[in-house]
Amino acid sequence: LVDARGRLMAALPAGGAMIAVRAPEAEVTAELPDGVCLAAVNGPDSVVLSGDARVVQAYAEKWPRPKKLRVSHAFHSHHMDGMLDAFADVVRNLTFSRPEIALPGDVEDPAYWVRQVREPVRFLDTLRTLRSRGIRTFAELGPDAALSAMGPQCVPDAVFVPALRPSGGATEPRDAVTALARLHVRGAAVDWAALLPGARPVDLPTTAFQRERYWLRDSGTGTAPVGSGLTPDGHPLLAGVVDLPDGGRVHTGSLSTASHPWLADHVVAGTPLVPGTALLDLALHAADRAGAGPVDELVLREPLVVPDGHAALLRVHITPPDAAGRRTLTIASRAGDADTDPWTTRAEGTLAAPGAGVPHE
Repeated sequence: LVDARGRLMAALPAGGAMIAVRAPEAEVTAELPDGVCLAAVNGPDSVVLSGDARVVQAYAEKWPRPKKLRVSHAFHSHHMDGMLDAFADVVRNLTFSRPEIALPGDVEDPAYWVRQVREPVRFLDTLRTLRSRGIRTFAELGPDAALSAMGPQCVPDAVFVPALRPSGGATEPRDAVTALARLHVRGAAVDWAALLPGARPVDLPTTAFQRERYWLRDSGTGTAPVGSGLTPDGHPLLAGVVDLPDGGRVHTGSLSTASHPWLADHVVAGTPLVPGTALLDLALHAADRAGAGPVDELVLREPLVVPDGHAALLRVHITPPDAAGRRTLTIASRAGDADTDPWTTRAEGTLAAPGAGVPHE
C-alpha cells in the first residue's frame, strides 16, 4: 500500500503548490476558485490549499502571512487524479484486516485509501472525534513535534506527547524515554519490562511530598557591562577583570540575597555572613586567571555581612609578582548603594609562584 502510493505519486508530473493559511475552513471554501482544492484542515483557523500554483498563490494572498510548503507535488488535489485508477487496482488486490490498535476511519475498506489520496486531511475533525470518545492523551510518532504543536488548537484540554523533537542526534534516546515517562504518568500502559529488562518497581516513601523546591537557583556568572573595559570573568560573584599597568589585576563584582539566595542560609549568631570558603574560592579563581601559583595563605580579616535589601560590591586585587614570582591578594567590599563609603578589607593573602607546591599540614 505505502510503496504503491509513493511510487505512483512520484511518477506524476511535478508542479502545483501547497500553501498554509490562517483562516477557518468555512471562510476559505466559501469562494474556492477553480484550480484550488482544500488539502487539509489542521485547526479551527488553519487550513492548507493545494492545486495550480498561480491560482493557489493568488487566492492564499487574501489572508495575512500565507506559508508556502516545500513539496514536490500538489497533494490532496486534482493533481493526484492521474494516479487514482492505478492505485485503486493495487489496493483491490490487497488483504485488509482489522487493526490491533483502533483507528478512526473505515481503514478496512480499500476505497478509503483511494479517497485519502484525493480528499482533505481532516486533522481537526479526527482529534475532536477521538476526544469525544474520552481520549485526552495523544502520542506523536515521527521525527519532530509538528502535530503536537497543532494539537492544542484543536482540543485544548488534551495533552500531546511527541516521541522525538527536532534537535535529534544524541538526544533521541532520551527524548523517546522521556515521552514514555510522560505517557506513563498520564495513565498509558507502558511495557517497561521490554525497555528495562530485569528492572522492578520500588516503593516510594510513605510521607507525602510537600511540593516545595529546595534546589538552588543558578545565578549564572557575572556579566561585564559593554564598553566598561572589563573582560568577562566567568565567576558567579565576579562580573569582570581588568589588567593594571603595573602587572596587577583587579576583579570586580557584586553579591546579594536576590542574585545569590543561598547566601541567606549561612547564618552565624543570627546574622547572615558570606562563608569563608566563598572568599577562598574568589582567591583561587583570581589566582588561576592570573596564572599564579596556588593560594599559599589567606587570612580572614573581617566578616562580610550579607546586605539586607541591596547588593555589596566586591573587589579582588592582585599585585604584580615580586622577584620570586609571589603575589599578594586583597579581597574588599563596600555597600553597593553608597559610593562614598570606604572599601573594607575582608581577607588578604599570598599567592605562590607559578609551579610552586603548597605543603599540606
